[in-house]
Amino acid sequence: MATTTIELVNTSTASGSGTILTHVLHPPQPPAPTLSSSQGTAEAKTESSKDGTTTSVSPAEPSAQKFRAQLQFATMCWSLFLAGWNDGTTGPLLPRIQSVYHVGFFVVSVIFICNCVGFVLAAAANVALTDRFGFGTVMVIGSMAQVVGYSLAAPALPFPVFCIAYAINGFGLSLQDAGANGYVACIKDGAATKMGILHAVYGLGALSAPLVATQFAQLPHWSFHYLVSLGIALSNTLLLIGVIRFRTQEQCLAAIGQAPSETGNSTDNKYKQIFRMRPLHLLAVFTFIYVGTEVTIGGSLVCDYVINLRGGGASAGYIPQASSAVRLTLGRVGLLWLNKLVGERRAVFLYVLLAIALELVVWLVPSLIGGAIAVSLVGMLLGPVYPIIMNHSSRVLPPWLLTGCIGWIAGFGQAGSAFFPFLTGALASREGIKSLQPLLVSMMGVMFILWAVVPNSSRRVD
Repeated sequence: MATTTIELVNTSTASGSGTILTHVLHPPQPPAPTLSSSQGTAEAKTESSKDGTTTSVSPAEPSAQKFRAQLQFATMCWSLFLAGWNDGTTGPLLPRIQSVYHVGFFVVSVIFICNCVGFVLAAAANVALTDRFGFGTVMVIGSMAQVVGYSLAAPALPFPVFCIAYAINGFGLSLQDAGANGYVACIKDGAATKMGILHAVYGLGALSAPLVATQFAQLPHWSFHYLVSLGIALSNTLLLIGVIRFRTQEQCLAAIGQAPSETGNSTDNKYKQIFRMRPLHLLAVFTFIYVGTEVTIGGSLVCDYVINLRGGGASAGYIPQASSAVRLTLGRVGLLWLNKLVGERRAVFLYVLLAIALELVVWLVPSLIGGAIAVSLVGMLLGPVYPIIMNHSSRVLPPWLLTGCIGWIAGFGQAGSAFFPFLTGALASREGIKSLQPLLVSMMGVMFILWAVVPNSSRRVD
């Protein structure tokens, strides 16, 4: 019920000699309007967003962020699928390339060297390019480089041009490899699982390409296989433009609701900061040996070993491909549960020790079936190691240097994939194919020692 308020006012006269008491009637005031809790919350969110202190988040925003996160991750996976497709292409086409260009094994290997040179150059330039143009733009530059490389390879131009195409392709592949791995490693929600899936998708690309390349290798226009690769590269470019939209990595992570990562305070340029870090060099050397070992196990020398020393027929040539299939599917995805159970660091020790034991079986047990099974199991056990390297890098290396560091580590790995096949080939030509297994066991032993030296926790970067 409304009431009238009477207020007594003491008013002095102008001369100050008297006092007059008056009363003022205040009319009843209407009650203040009340807001429901939802209206009040909405208004508070609106006001706080206007003065810039907080950011309003609608109930639909988390689901939108989740969708954007899935879309960005799928885009990174497609870039790695293209990388796997690229790596699985050359092997089946190699005999046809040799016959078309009339070159031997030594000369045709120049295409691998050119690919490696492009990869390492991009690893060195990645930090400067990312600082200048940003993550999204560098990813598109890498994809466009592959478009150019496949465009040069498709017409089967003279062999020097063909080699240049591989160098350009390697440059673009390296930029995307560093960007995709660096982005996934920075994700705080399920990064380890996503990294395993990312590299399993790479494996799918590496397994799909030979199925297509083998058919083109038997056709008159064998080089038209690179038109298929060109189509995938163009779709990758369009997807990167449409999803990443030339944004920086921080902007992409903010779009999925992840807070900005830590930034460094050093006044030195990033190259000095990167090359001062001991964990980086240990991981790079470890990756150099690991990738070299993996490529050697999956290469033609293992096939020759099984055929010539274990009495396998022509069908034994499928053993490296079978090993690759097991490694990249079962290994990188099927062993995720074991990585979580024992911890990724311990898992690497376990995988390397078991791989050494299985290589001893291949070396010492004169059995074709036993050797084939052992080689396939070695591939499965070594498969998860590369994603673990990427995950471990995110734990021991500064987040503001992570993408550049991963690019350098991956560049070392690519160099290992070119160096060790040459080393094993030279050793086999001099000492015989029987020298392959002792060398592989020795390389795995070095991997075990290096992994023990790699730190398990991050260190301060001045």
